[in-house]
Parts: sequence; C-alpha cells; structure tokens
Amino acid sequence: MKKSLLISAVAVAALSALALTGCSASGGSTSKRACVILPDTQSSPRYESADRPALEAGLKAAGFEADVQNAQGDTAKYATIADQQLSKGCGVMILDDLQGAAVAVAEKAKKAGIPSIAYDRPFDGADYYVSFDNEGVGALEGQSILDGLKAVGKDAATASVVYVGGDPADGNAKMFYDGAVGVLSAAGVKPAAETPGTWDGAKAGTAFEQAYTKLGGKVDAVWVANDTNAAAVIAILDKNGKTVPVSGQDASVAGLQNVLLGKQTATVYKPAKVEAAAAVELAVALLKGDKPAANKKLADGTPFIAVTPILVGPEKVIDVVTAGDATAKDLCTAAVAAACAKYGVK
Repeated sequence: MKKSLLISAVAVAALSALALTGCSASGGSTSKRACVILPDTQSSPRYESADRPALEAGLKAAGFEADVQNAQGDTAKYATIADQQLSKGCGVMILDDLQGAAVAVAEKAKKAGIPSIAYDRPFDGADYYVSFDNEGVGALEGQSILDGLKAVGKDAATASVVYVGGDPADGNAKMFYDGAVGVLSAAGVKPAAETPGTWDGAKAGTAFEQAYTKLGGKVDAVWVANDTNAAAVIAILDKNGKTVPVSGQDASVAGLQNVLLGKQTATVYKPAKVEAAAAVELAVALLKGDKPAANKKLADGTPFIAVTPILVGPEKVIDVVTAGDATAKDLCTAAVAAACAKYGVK
C-alpha cells in the first residue's frame, strides 16, 4: 500500500467529521500561539517521535506559532508548563492529559477565554476531544484475541484469558477495556484473571507473572491494552516457554517485531500524524475565530472528532513501514530478519 493511500484513507475518516460553521467566535484570546502539552514518553514513545513533529509542522504550516512541550510523566511539571505558556499567551490549548493534570489547566484557560482541546486522552472540562475511536481500538484488540484463539483451535468460551489493562487515570483506558470486553464477552470469554491497570511495562509484567503463577500457567490468551505492556507480558511467556495470542496497540517497534515473530497476534496502528492533523485542523479553526462542530460526542456531551484505527497483523507490518511510521532498519534486527523476509518487510 502506498503511503499516500494509507494515510489519506484514515485522514478522510477523521477530518470529514469536522465541519466548520464559519461563524466568528466571540471573546477569548487573540493570540496566534497554539500551546500544546504532551504527557510523557513512558506510556508510548510516539508522543515525541510522531505527535510532536506532526503538531509543530501542521500548526506552523498554517501560519501559527506552536509551543509544544512534554511533562515527562510529572503532573507538577505539567502545571508549571501550563502556567508558563499561559503567561506568554495562548490562542488555543491542546492538552494530552496526565493523571487529571489537564483539568485544572483547562479551567484556567477557560477563565482566560481560551478554548482547550483534549488530545488523545479525554478529561473533564475540555471544549473538544480529538482522538482515535478508542472503543474501536479495544474492539480490534478483542477481535485479534478471538482470531488468535481460533487459529490455534481454542474455544473462546472455555479459554483461560487474562486481562492486562491500562492506567485507570487515563480516560482512554476504560474505553479500550469496554471495546475489548464487548467483543470478548459476546464470544463467551470470561476473564480468568485481571491485573491492576497501568501503563508502566515493568509493573504490568510483574502483575501478569503473579496472575500466571496463580493460574498454574494455564493461560490461553492475554488481552493487553498496549504494546509496552504486551512486551512485558511476552517476556514472562517467553521465560515459561509459552506462546499464546496477545493483543496490543501503538504499532511500536517492539510491538511490530513481536507481531512479526508471532509472539503478539496483532497491534492496533494509530497513525499519529493523522490524529495530529485532525487536532491541527480543529485548532486552526479556533485560532481563526471559527466555531467548529463535530458529528460525534462523548457521554458528557463533549464534541468528539474520532480517527479510525487500523489492525496490523504480520502481513500488514509492511504498510506501517511504507507509511513512514517504522523503518525496516529498526525492525529487522538479527532476531527478526527471517520474519521480515517472510513478510516482505524491507
């Protein structure tokens, strides 16, 4: 698949959801600066490698100044960055929440007449939400588990499946869970164990190992919310000489390698540049004084612009490479070279 075809197909789904009324927004800041706060680099490497450059490039190309900073997993630093940005002036704030830190920032922005966009993760008080269809992400993960069980001849209704979810402080984690459980429970899956939710891979691995031991090694599949946690789960499975269906998301290098090696059934690919493009489109409209409208809403009524995720099994890893979101050089290390050759990743 060509890069332009892959990205444009997803971009159309995202950006067609955004309709501009053309009406001028009343009040608010007249600053031409877009202030962006990203949460960390731990939950996903994509924030610095993909989101930051895409947001900066998009905003600058539209003629606006972009102040993009990363809180590095520190909620106090998140608040400090916000205060510094607001003191310099912001026309719009794009906030990727970190354990609720964005809530107070959005409140300050609102008092100053500055609209806020919840980016990637929802939080209370945002004026808009831009993200992938998170329940859809979970549903794809759940389906990958069912497909994996079917491929090895396991009955989903009797399979021993462990659930390894994300940090409950992240509003997306529940949506991933709900989407996955909706698919899995419909097929008769009942979790044999559920570990405490986290985006810390080491903690996820420890919790999974405890569940694995408690189950006496009787684990037929593991629903895992993201690639980082999946890598930790796979390390435990490897240590015990076991390979079972494992899900994930982010199309990280480690995740794609595990997919190629058959240790992870699939990963959900969320092209950050497409999500960033949707956020930039929305931010630019607000900076120009328009009143954007979205055709979806969250349960609390927040306008939601949803981007369509893509399930990537081993045969589709090449699509991620072609799209420019991974390189064969990074993926095809010595341990993965044969798998790369098998699936045409070069």
